Amino acid sequence: MTTPPAPTSAGSPRHGTPRPDGASPLKKALTTPLLYFFILGDVLGAGVYVLIGQIAAESGGAVWVPLLLALLLSLLTAASYAELSTKYPRAGGASHYATLAYGPFTGFLAGFCMLAAGVVSVAALARGFAGDYLSAFVSLPVVAVAAVFLCLLALLNARGISESTRANVAATLVEVGGLLLVIGLGVRLFLRGDGDPGRLVHLGTADSGAAAGVLSGTVLAYYSFVGFETSVNVAEETRDPRRSYPRALFGALVTAGAVYVLVGIVASAAVPTGRLAASSGPLLEVVREAGGVPPKVFSAIALVAVANGALLTGIMSSRLAFGMARDGLLPRFLTRVLPGRRTPWASTAVTTALSFLLALTGDVATLASTLVLLLLVVFFLVNTAVLVQRRDRTTRPHFRAYTVVPVLGAASCVALATRVDGDVWVRGLIVLAVGVVLGAVATVHRRRDAGDQAGRPVGEPADGA
Repeated sequence: MTTPPAPTSAGSPRHGTPRPDGASPLKKALTTPLLYFFILGDVLGAGVYVLIGQIAAESGGAVWVPLLLALLLSLLTAASYAELSTKYPRAGGASHYATLAYGPFTGFLAGFCMLAAGVVSVAALARGFAGDYLSAFVSLPVVAVAAVFLCLLALLNARGISESTRANVAATLVEVGGLLLVIGLGVRLFLRGDGDPGRLVHLGTADSGAAAGVLSGTVLAYYSFVGFETSVNVAEETRDPRRSYPRALFGALVTAGAVYVLVGIVASAAVPTGRLAASSGPLLEVVREAGGVPPKVFSAIALVAVANGALLTGIMSSRLAFGMARDGLLPRFLTRVLPGRRTPWASTAVTTALSFLLALTGDVATLASTLVLLLLVVFFLVNTAVLVQRRDRTTRPHFRAYTVVPVLGAASCVALATRVDGDVWVRGLIVLAVGVVLGAVATVHRRRDAGDQAGRPVGEPADGA
C-alpha cells in the first residue's frame, strides 16, 4: 500500500473531508462497463468450483435448478441494494443502510455479520483448496494444507494491497477461463453422444423430496452469488450511479448466473450424481469424463480460482476489521499497521487465525451454509431497510424497486434460513450472540463519549488531543 499523498487544501478532491458544495471527495471514474466487470469479477468466484458436488448431494441431479433459483433470489436482494446505493451513494454498504433505518446498534450488527461471513468464507475456501484439486498433485493432511495456505495468503495480504490486486487480475482471468473450459468440454461430450441428459430433470434425494432438496441446494448455491453486495462501496465513485449501478449490477448477476447454470447442466449430465456429490473437486470429474485436457492442468486452474477467492475475501475481512476497530467498535489492537508497508497486520493476523480455527471445525458445505446464514441476516436487514427508508423523501433521483420486490427479498431470506441445518444454526447463533455483546459494548462507549463531549467546556480539548 502506498503512502497517502500530502494533504491539500480542505475541500479539494484529494482531501478526505467533504467539499464545501457537498459533493463527494472521491473521483467519479467508473462507467457502466467498468462497473459491470468489477461486479462480475466479484460474483464469478471460487464457490462453484467446490460446491457443485455438495449441491448435487442436497438436490439431486438437476443441479442447475437450485443455481437458477439462487440467481432469482439474489436478484431480489440486488434490487434493494440498487435502490439504497443510488439513494445513498456512499461507501458503507449494508452497515450504513441498517444504521440509517434502525440505528447504530443494528448497523454494527450488520457490519459484524459481514466480517464474520468473510472469515467463514476464507475457512471454507481453505478446506476447498486442500481437497481433490490439490490431490491431483500431492496428498497431504487437510489441516496442514489449510495452515500453510492461510499463512501464505496472510503474508501476501500484509505485503500490500497493490501486490494483492495485481495478483487478483490475473487470477480472475484464469478462474473465468476455467469455467468456460468446463462448459466447452461439456458441449464436446454431448456432441459425441456421451453423458446422461436424463439427470437434468432428477430432483430430490433418498432423504428429501424435490421441493425440500431444491431449497437445501439453493442455500449452498446462494454462496456462489454473494459478492455483489461489496460493489455498493464504489457507487460513490460511479459517474451516474442512478443509471449505471442497476444496469451493471443486474447485468453482471445475470451473466454470472448464465455461466453457473451452464456449468451445472454440464456437470450433472456428464458425471453420475453420486460421484459428483462425493468429490471435493467436482469440476475435475467433468474434465476427466470429457477428456482432452490433462486433469492436472484443470486442477491448477481450480487451485488458482480458490486461492484468489480466499485472497479477496481475506483482504475485505482484514480491512473491515481494521475500520471497525478504528471506529472504536472492535479492540484498538486491530488498528496496528506495518511501519513500512502500512498494511493492517494485526487485523490480518487475527482474521487469518479465526479462519484457521473455523477450518478445523467443519467441512466445506457446513462452512458455506454458515456464511449464507450470516448473509441472510444482512440481506434481511437490507431488504427491510428499503421499506423503512421510503419515508425519507430525498430529492436525489434514484432507482426505485417495486414495493413487492424487497418484501419478497426479505421473505426469501426467511425461507432459505428455514432450510439451514441445526448444527449450522448453532454456529450462526453463537456468532450473532458475540455480535450482540460487542454491539452493546460499542453502544455504551459511544454514549459515554457523546456525554463527555457534551459536558466538556467549549474550547477544552479532548483527552489525548
